[in-house]
Formats: sequence, structure tokens, C-alpha cells
Amino acid sequence: MLIKSILLGFIGVICILDSRLLGRLNLERPLIVSTLAGIVLGDIQKGLMVGAALELISLGLVHIGAAAPPDMNMASIIATAFAILSNADSEAALTIAIPIAVLGQMLGVVMRTILSNLTHIADSLIQKGKYKKAYRIHILWGTLLYSIMYFVPIFLAIYFGTDLVKSIVEVIPAWLINGLSLSSRLLTAYGFALLLSTMLTTTMLPFLLGGFFITAYSSLSVTGVAISACIAAFVLAEFKFKKEKIVDELDVLD
Repeated sequence: MLIKSILLGFIGVICILDSRLLGRLNLERPLIVSTLAGIVLGDIQKGLMVGAALELISLGLVHIGAAAPPDMNMASIIATAFAILSNADSEAALTIAIPIAVLGQMLGVVMRTILSNLTHIADSLIQKGKYKKAYRIHILWGTLLYSIMYFVPIFLAIYFGTDLVKSIVEVIPAWLINGLSLSSRLLTAYGFALLLSTMLTTTMLPFLLGGFFITAYSSLSVTGVAISACIAAFVLAEFKFKKEKIVDELDVLD
């Protein structure tokens, strides 16, 4: 179990570094992460089943700006291990995934707070011309802290049992949970504000309002809204934008 706990911890490290250092290979998706955990624990089928169930939950969680939503990546690894090692079904795995996702969310808020302070230190080092030290803060220390944040909880949960994670979540005082939840909401609002600052133009505003009203006043699901957006984009690309491109090319020839 020691070797498997270490391997699952390293899978968690790769998961957290996917969109931060490795580009975006989509290794952090619950379906892929749970499958990798299933391979390590020798039950790929159960890993796929748990991953598919958790993927449906994570579809509604969007990382915007500096927001820290519930961490479904950490939850996927630990919940998959719980389902396989205890021979439970995917529904039972969902019950353990929720508190773990909340714990990962709180760890994410704390980590972002630490890294934001390190960013100010790096800025001061750059002003002093100490570029190598600033480079180490971003590449070395940021990577190391994120890796520890994932490796340690996953290793402890797998090696000592998922009950340890549940007990840790229960011990956390309510005021701390409420404070971190409030900060995550503020970060979400700030992320939306940053996103809207690039979209509130005369060109993009009609699309923004159109998508909002379609979502708010129609019975379409998220999938239906996405399909409608794809159709609108295709029509505009084929007719409006292509026509404007032809006109521009004719003007250049003239």
C-alpha cells in the first residue's frame, strides 16, 4: 500500500501541474484522473465508473480568474481509491468525494494566498535585478508548494484511510470554513469582473446579453445553450465574417 499511495500522490502532483507547468493536457479531468488511479490500484473499470460520475459533477465547476472552486481533482483520486479498496460502488464514492473536494478548495485558497505574497517578493527582486531568485520563486517554489499541497493529503488519505480526511474536515472550525468560503466567492466575483472587462465591448456585448437571456429565460440546459452558441458561431463565420474578409481582399486589390 505504501508504493500505491506514493504513486497516487505523484498522479495528484501531475494533475495539479497540468495547467500550471505542463500546458493543458486535460490530465486534471476527473475521468482521466480516476482512470489513472484505477490503473495503479488494478481496477480500471471501477476507475472509469467513478470518474464518469465525478465528471458529471465537475462539469458545472468553472475556474474563472483566481477563484478556487471545490477541488474535484483531489476528490477524484481519493474517492476512486476508496471505491476500489473498499469494494464500494460509484454512488458511495460520491459521498466521500464531496468533503474531500471542500478540503481541497480550502487548501487551494490558502495556497493562492501564499503564492500571491511570493509574487510581491518576486516583483521586488526583479526591481533589484535579482532575476534568478525571482525565477526560482515562480518556477521552483510555486511548483514545489503546489506539489506538496496535493501529494501530502492524497498520500495520507490512501495510506491511513479516507476516514482521516473526513475527521480533518470535521475538526476544521466553522468560522474558518465560512471565511474561506467567503473569500472564494469574492475571488469568483473578481474573476468574473476581469472576464467581463474584456467582453464589454460594442462587438461582444450583444453576444454576452444574448447568452445571458437565453440561459435565464429558456428551459435549455447548458448543453443546449452550448449547441446554440456553436450554431450561431458557424453561421457568423460562414456568412458575416467570410463576406467581410472577401470585401477586405477586394479593397486591397483595388
